[in-house]
Amino acid sequence: MIRIILFLLLIALAAAGAAWMADQPGDLVLNWDGLRFTSKQPMYLLGLVVVVAMVAGVILRGLWKIPSHLRRGRRERRHARGRHAITQGLLAIGHGDSAGARAHAEVARRHAANDPLALLLHAQSAQLDGDRDGAQRAFRAMAERADTRLLGLRGLFIEAQRADDPVAAVMIAEEALKMSPSSSWASHAVLGFCCAKGDWAGALSIIDNNQSAGLIEKATYRRQRGVLLTARALEFETVDRDLSRSSAMEAVKLAPTLIPAAVLAAKFESEAHQVRRAMRIVETAWLAQPHPDLADAYSHVRLGDAARQRLVRVETLAAKTPGHIEGALAIARAAIDAAEFARARAALEPFIAAPTQRVALLMAEIERTEHGDSGRARAWTLRAVRALHDPVWTADGYVSDRWRPVSPVTGRLDAFQWQTPVAALPSDKGHAIEPSPFEEAMLAPRRVEPPMEVASEPEVAKAVEPVEVKPAEVKPVEVKPSEPAAPTAQDNVPLPAAIEAEPAPAPAEPAPPEPAPAPAAESAPPAPAPLFRSRTDLPKAAPAPIPAVIPIIRAPDDPGVDEDGPVDEFAEQIGPPKAQVGGWRGFLSRLGS
Repeated sequence: MIRIILFLLLIALAAAGAAWMADQPGDLVLNWDGLRFTSKQPMYLLGLVVVVAMVAGVILRGLWKIPSHLRRGRRERRHARGRHAITQGLLAIGHGDSAGARAHAEVARRHAANDPLALLLHAQSAQLDGDRDGAQRAFRAMAERADTRLLGLRGLFIEAQRADDPVAAVMIAEEALKMSPSSSWASHAVLGFCCAKGDWAGALSIIDNNQSAGLIEKATYRRQRGVLLTARALEFETVDRDLSRSSAMEAVKLAPTLIPAAVLAAKFESEAHQVRRAMRIVETAWLAQPHPDLADAYSHVRLGDAARQRLVRVETLAAKTPGHIEGALAIARAAIDAAEFARARAALEPFIAAPTQRVALLMAEIERTEHGDSGRARAWTLRAVRALHDPVWTADGYVSDRWRPVSPVTGRLDAFQWQTPVAALPSDKGHAIEPSPFEEAMLAPRRVEPPMEVASEPEVAKAVEPVEVKPAEVKPVEVKPSEPAAPTAQDNVPLPAAIEAEPAPAPAEPAPPEPAPAPAAESAPPAPAPLFRSRTDLPKAAPAPIPAVIPIIRAPDDPGVDEDGPVDEFAEQIGPPKAQVGGWRGFLSRLGS
């Protein structure tokens, strides 16, 4: 609006000036190199002079600005070439062309040395080539500029991490966090460092800054703050009980399903004789995810209870998640402590077909404690070695025996989860457990033999009565080869009693002819029932060798046993190898062989 008013004022003034000059009397005469211009109306001549002056001014101004236009054009062409080189270089980095990225980076440095993207292209091409020194120089140059300082610090932080220099990385992250509190990577790095050194106050302040800056949501903020408070409570549990208690209670309010917070808070409530409140805390976390620590805290929520009372309480907790293995394991543990072995077996029965390690170990403890059966306990222990793994605290592939607030691999907060390790998951190619024959034999149900009847004893005695060993039937040990003698049958496995009662060998007269076989009409006496039965699940032992006191009968043409024994090729003394003939003689000898 103001500009329109000023424009109208200027037009009015110009019109007033022209009217005033037109009203002035007189002549306007112009003499220039013999030319004479005379005008009765000087306004026209004055207008002509003004137009000529304006044209001359425009020409002179154009001539004056020609050098600046040339410099500007050259600069714009260089800038366009640099931009083109930066674009092509970033594309080359995107598809992994290190040589092309390096060439485009050199072109961008020549034509656009002060462009931030040219510095970034140079740094990334150096990283792609593995030139860490060049990348660090480029990132330092970026960190010295105000517009690219944060980007340069980010690159230096990454290079410090690659060089395994955590001190330099944390210092760079702290500098970046001071410059930009809303930087997520800097806050994440400083948070991990604070958790690593146990600076829980600093970690809590960073979490608060992230929440105020809008980097994390409210639910995530509550969870992460509960994790940090739980870590502080666990650290100060034996040092500062008041601080530990307040931290645990605040943590369980922020994250009710956090297992370590629930366990610690229930412990403090139990010590304060707030049994119902402690039970509610554990039940809330148990419904979210059953855990053995929760079951243990629930069973000991009232100090001084007997083992049977703890068993009843654990059964109440396990009933809230029916069919879950953690509930069955908790019941079995409490039943073993209460000497209720039948209840423990009933709890573990659904999981015996494909047991986990804890199930197998509990079954081994039941066998050892209830029956004192070390064989079956050892079989269950052997089965536990090759059984499926139970859930453990896992974070980024790292398995820990206890909960931790931060992953030691990536520094991520609240990374540990109660789950089965990835390496222990069964594949789809076959079963994860293949019981061996030994385990099947040891774990087979006991077979109770019926008691032997007394009436069978006379039959055994009657069957043994006709068996007699006469000295006349035994030949002497030393027999001359020229004397023919018929070999007699010999029992290779005699009874020990018969061996002890057998008299010493003596020369005897020729044996009388064998009696005729009994007629077929006479039936043989029934075979006695065996006193011991051989087990099919165990390999049969080799028969015991015959003692030397029993005379050995040999045939006349039997050369006898070699007294030297079998030759052991490994027991022979191996002499030094024969030297090989060298030269042309040795070559001829080897050629002939």
